[in-house]
Amino acid sequence: MKILTQSLPNIPWEDRPEGCSNVVWRYSKNPIIRRDQAKDSNSIFNSAVVPFKEGFAGVFRVDDKQRRMNIRRGFSKDGINWEIDDKPIEFIQETREPVESEYKYDPRVVFIEDRYWITWCNGYHGPTIGVGYTFDFEKFYQIENAFLPFSRNGVLFPRKINGKYAMLSRPSDNGHTPFGDIFYSESPDMVHWGVHRFVMGAGYTPWQSLKIGAGPAPIETSEGWLLFYHGVLLSCNGYVYSFGAALLDLDKPWKVIKRSKSYLLSPQTLYECVGDVPNVVFPVACLVDGDTGRLAIYYGAADTVVALAFGYVQEIVDWLKYEN
Repeated sequence: MKILTQSLPNIPWEDRPEGCSNVVWRYSKNPIIRRDQAKDSNSIFNSAVVPFKEGFAGVFRVDDKQRRMNIRRGFSKDGINWEIDDKPIEFIQETREPVESEYKYDPRVVFIEDRYWITWCNGYHGPTIGVGYTFDFEKFYQIENAFLPFSRNGVLFPRKINGKYAMLSRPSDNGHTPFGDIFYSESPDMVHWGVHRFVMGAGYTPWQSLKIGAGPAPIETSEGWLLFYHGVLLSCNGYVYSFGAALLDLDKPWKVIKRSKSYLLSPQTLYECVGDVPNVVFPVACLVDGDTGRLAIYYGAADTVVALAFGYVQEIVDWLKYEN
């Protein structure tokens, strides 16, 4: 199998613990970002990371002590130790008129062609998908929202597909959304979105019985697009967020080749089970070394902190195809 992404020799990494047979394993020093690591922060979680220059850059969900949801910039030399800005990103508006943002949360970042595209859940008369970009992580530009309310989990593919930008999203409602399936959309210009296609729905197995949503930008392999996604079940003690994986067709990504029956990671440690929202692991970003197949998954834990998990692309694809 070929992994069609760049070499990343400085990827954060920790070998699988001795005696561990899991396909994905946690970093032993989790969480890597504390809830109070930025000025006036109540919590930092569900944040996006990309390679940048000799190190890494990120867009972080930071809920402040008023519990306002917004996104901030951060930098790291090693992908583990981060410096996060004191204030939210200020976007330069490239819209017909300024776009309201009652809140911003759960960002994703992906490099396509010549810039870093940022998507997030944007408050515009309810949640929808905000879109912006930066060339240098110094100036940030906001364009039109991708969709009408209500929608969450807007995740861009890392390249155009059949000449069009492509995005996964989860239509929702204005509340905590006790439902949710993943859909595909495409655009010629990142403004006008259409050609909507159903990808997959909740209910496949119990851990993903209530709702699902796309996580990090899909990883391109010769076997298909490897997508990590979260799934939610409703227990007697509330929602439980875990994550699994799926393999999507390269040319028609709304066609699912294979999908997790079992989860890859579920909330089991103290920092995943105790926090502002207990029992949550929520994958948002993934770094991949195309040479070795190593991957580092950044995930929000208990809607409070950021944690890391590791694995190999080949092992996860094999698990999906043959063992899962």
